[in-house]
Amino acid sequence: MEDKFFTLREVDLNNNCPECYSKEGLQLTFKQRFIETPLYKAISKDTAHSLFCRVCDTAIFPARWTDDIERVFEYQQKASVPKPTSLKLKTLSWFLVIILAIILILATLFFLGIFEDLTL
Repeated sequence: MEDKFFTLREVDLNNNCPECYSKEGLQLTFKQRFIETPLYKAISKDTAHSLFCRVCDTAIFPARWTDDIERVFEYQQKASVPKPTSLKLKTLSWFLVIILAIILILATLFFLGIFEDLTL
């Protein structure tokens, strides 16, 4: 299963890029992970972030961040509240749940002897 993320928030920063020293072009992106299987869709509590400079087309990793970038990141991280975790069953899941419920009801009726009374 591959990791899928959706964008929570994108923020343009006014800090200097540690690579090209440009004051424009830094973009901080916060993303949240979601899981999709044939049975369900779910939003996870896992989040990720990335810092990218559009001027020099470089991903800026945390080891290269300056103290100013660190402070702005911490502030923006607090402002980017993740969506609550959720789980949504797909049609196939609901179909399987209904089939299982019917089987359990029929098995219970069989063991209680309800079907013996119906025979002629």
